[in-house]
Amino acid sequence: MDLGINLGYWGMGNDADNLELAREADRIGYSVVWAAEAYGSDAATVLAWIAAQTEQIDIGSAVFQIPGRTPANTAMTAATLDTLSGGRFRLGLGVSGPQVSEGWHGVRFGKPLARTREYITIVRKALARERLAFDGEFFTLPLPDGPGKALTLTVHPVRDTIPAYLAAIGPKNLELAGELFDGWLAIFFSPEFASELKANLLTGREKVGKTLEGFDIVPTVPVVIGDDVEACAAPLRAYAALYVGGMGSRDKNFYNQLATRMGYDEAAAEVQDKYLARDIAGAMAAVPLDFIDKTSLIGPPERIKERLHAYADAGVTTLTVATYAGSLADRVATVRTIAELVEEAGLA
Repeated sequence: MDLGINLGYWGMGNDADNLELAREADRIGYSVVWAAEAYGSDAATVLAWIAAQTEQIDIGSAVFQIPGRTPANTAMTAATLDTLSGGRFRLGLGVSGPQVSEGWHGVRFGKPLARTREYITIVRKALARERLAFDGEFFTLPLPDGPGKALTLTVHPVRDTIPAYLAAIGPKNLELAGELFDGWLAIFFSPEFASELKANLLTGREKVGKTLEGFDIVPTVPVVIGDDVEACAAPLRAYAALYVGGMGSRDKNFYNQLATRMGYDEAAAEVQDKYLARDIAGAMAAVPLDFIDKTSLIGPPERIKERLHAYADAGVTTLTVATYAGSLADRVATVRTIAELVEEAGLA
């Protein structure tokens, strides 16, 4: 099981710390560092900055938002980042959500699966340096009845294939990840619920005659190390409440739907009701400790080491750490400790 680190969103007041975390992860052998984007900093610029100041660790977008870039632009960015980093880029994509897609990017959210299918097909054609012609429901290249030409990417990526990942939650999106992508970026991943999610992935893999062998399963897992499990869960309540309760509208919240499928239906409804009523403290308190415990690594080191086996047994191939420790020193210590625990558990 490889290790990654997720730096989250840039520009949140801890940018220098995040660079130090990336450097430390690079030094001790983590395989990848991921950066996110929503409607603040963009991930591509951050990754270029990190790539310039690290040596071996891969850089990955988790994620580039599909509504935020044309597929050709994404191919250009991916090829450039891969070239500048010496072949270290991983392309993570996601459809975002209807509020960001329509409110920030001005792109209709309808039919996200069909849009993603067309999008990754065009990206792969461009990166393969094929002459770019495509006739789909969402994308037509070149535009008809105009001066446009079918062009070829002028940049030569370092590698023949840049690995592509899909951030997916729903069953059909997971199938699509298995069918068309090289890996899956997961959130709120519970080893106890993994069999259902992997079945969806496998359905997609079987459509193209493949198994899960070589497919990268990459959950981002919040980590807080300490003696008291409940106290360790406390810093994660705001994050869980935001996603389960406030990320999207009442009827279009994929994280809430995931929590419901995991068996937390009553709690998920309560968290959403309170969050949408702007009772943030109440929403945070309503997040079940068991939900946080099942989807995070919290508590004493020995407890976390034992829990790591559950992730490996569930098929996780790259466990991505999101540290919620307070100071930079504690965050660096968390990154080091997880690497040591993976080694001690015999999972490295």
